[in-house]
Amino acid sequence: MEALELIESHKANAEIFYGHAGCKERCNKMLEEFSFPKGLMPLDQIEEMGFDRTTGFNWMKQKVKKQHKFQAIGQTVIFDVVVTSFIEERRIRKVMGVKSKDMFITVTVSDIFMEDPASGKISFKIPAGIARSFPVSAFELEENKDDVLIHKN
Repeated sequence: MEALELIESHKANAEIFYGHAGCKERCNKMLEEFSFPKGLMPLDQIEEMGFDRTTGFNWMKQKVKKQHKFQAIGQTVIFDVVVTSFIEERRIRKVMGVKSKDMFITVTVSDIFMEDPASGKISFKIPAGIARSFPVSAFELEENKDDVLIHKN
């Protein structure tokens, strides 16, 4: 199911927020509520955010794609204009709209999880089932000058 169709199917039961400031604040609260670091989704220019608490489905719509480099681990992540997922305690499943650039390849991120919070590690899985772990501290809120907004042509 396409991201926009998925959003439409969950809108009836969702809390929906508009405008960057309110959406960013709500996104940070949602991440914190489910035990994720607030800097995990460093989105800019968010126009709409929705959260269906009954299913955990959430979405964020930005004006343009965003590329963000997590300085502490040297990883670059590309966030599409629409990002969707299902969130639950220490797990984000069925992620759509997030890709990681590693050297010369770009891979789609499908799941984000923290199996053992005491380990201080957060893992990112691709559809092929391969996962890579990083320190949770790398995803705390940070000031970043290397963010790039990718404008549509």
